[in-house]
Amino acid sequence: MSSEAKDPDNDSVQKDQDKIELKRKITLFNGVAIIVGSIVGSGIFVTPKGVLEGAGSVGLSIVVWCGCGLLSLIGALCYAELGTTITRSGGDYAYILEAFGPCLAFLQLWVNLIIIRPTAQAVVALTFAYYVLQPAFNTCDPPQIAVKLLAALCISILTFINLASVKAATRVQDIFTIAKILALIIITITGFVLIGQGEVEYFQNSFEGTSQDVGSISLAFYSGLFAYAGWNFLNFVTEEMIDPFKNLPRAIYISIPIVTLVYVFTNIAYFSIISPYEMLNSNAVAVTFGDKIFGVMAWIVPVFVSLSTFGGVNGLLFTSGRLFFVGAQEGHLPQFFAMIHTKKYTPLPAMLFTGIMSLLMLISNDIFSLINYMSFVQWLSVGMSILGLLYLRYKKPDMPRPIKFNIIIPITFLCAVIFLLIIPLYAAPDDTGMGMLIVLSGLPVYVIGVKWKNKPKSINRFIANLTKIGQKSFDVVGQEKSS
Repeated sequence: MSSEAKDPDNDSVQKDQDKIELKRKITLFNGVAIIVGSIVGSGIFVTPKGVLEGAGSVGLSIVVWCGCGLLSLIGALCYAELGTTITRSGGDYAYILEAFGPCLAFLQLWVNLIIIRPTAQAVVALTFAYYVLQPAFNTCDPPQIAVKLLAALCISILTFINLASVKAATRVQDIFTIAKILALIIITITGFVLIGQGEVEYFQNSFEGTSQDVGSISLAFYSGLFAYAGWNFLNFVTEEMIDPFKNLPRAIYISIPIVTLVYVFTNIAYFSIISPYEMLNSNAVAVTFGDKIFGVMAWIVPVFVSLSTFGGVNGLLFTSGRLFFVGAQEGHLPQFFAMIHTKKYTPLPAMLFTGIMSLLMLISNDIFSLINYMSFVQWLSVGMSILGLLYLRYKKPDMPRPIKFNIIIPITFLCAVIFLLIIPLYAAPDDTGMGMLIVLSGLPVYVIGVKWKNKPKSINRFIANLTKIGQKSFDVVGQEKSS
């Protein structure tokens, strides 16, 4: 990659300015915003119910939120080592490719391509649309068609921004990350004011009713970790970070503790006025909190939640495009997806594809079930990345590692991931089985699309012609290699 971030006065940098490649434009602040903005989506506003349901008591639910933050931090430390050792964008895909080869990496890419990324983007966009429309429909749910149309508009606008400019996309992420943190700070301050006024009823005997069932407590952790999902998203854009060896780990060290503190304080604030019974009967805890506290200004909470989810969609789109871009560079996707706009320096085809796939997901009326199928697969990807970290330490001990933690850290996290993979096998075997079937459906695609090198000339010619048409239509070319 270009050394432009290190020495802007160097003559070689001036030449690199005109080189068609992804530019290093993501600063430390942008990196923190990407992590925080990707993590803080709809989760903290709805999942406290699931955590309390599994934990059984207020006290243990707060402990679970702290534990989920600690576990996310440990995982993020492992990814700091991976991201500075394997300095390619692509996250889990790049790490699995380096450690275990193309087949397993392709399967990880395949599941993200057809299900995980477009489904997650569609679900968060639907959540955004629901909360935007909710204040106008106080006595009933918003019409489904209106929700879907607004979700489609959200995805379309953010896809266009990501196509147009990396700087504009990161600026959107910065602004909406600040907005969502402000929303949680308002909830937190309000809650602590209430506690100061003596609203501590639900903290007395806070561990009363604590669940004794290991399975239930495990499901509480599963719900909490859903709200922390996104802590590894910065690793998908490593190649576009300014000085990633310093800024990648720094962004992790700053963002995960911030999110953990905000999440724990937010849950304490919830319990200042919401009883455990009310929380278990609420599908949107933040809205219940707003209704009880803000009166005629209760609409402010749905607005803040919609801002939060809007930023979440942007973070998902931004990182998804980079994942598919890297997959295409390896020959695991059509070469067209590895191309960059000649003037905007954005991975336009990959970004356009992920936006279109997300819009197609909105057609389905059952996309939330796909999320259940994929939870197992997502943790499987994380587990394979950590296993790859340990394998590379053994297989390539001399590999440059700017950051290297005590081996106990990745082993501890891998044990936790294995535990999280065992839970759904026991609790939801049907969903787990369907997830694995979707993964294995990528094998014939890999054999035909990647392994089969001697395709008929007519097929190769057809693909080449389509690529040329795409290049001319979208003004994109392949990334130039630095000398």
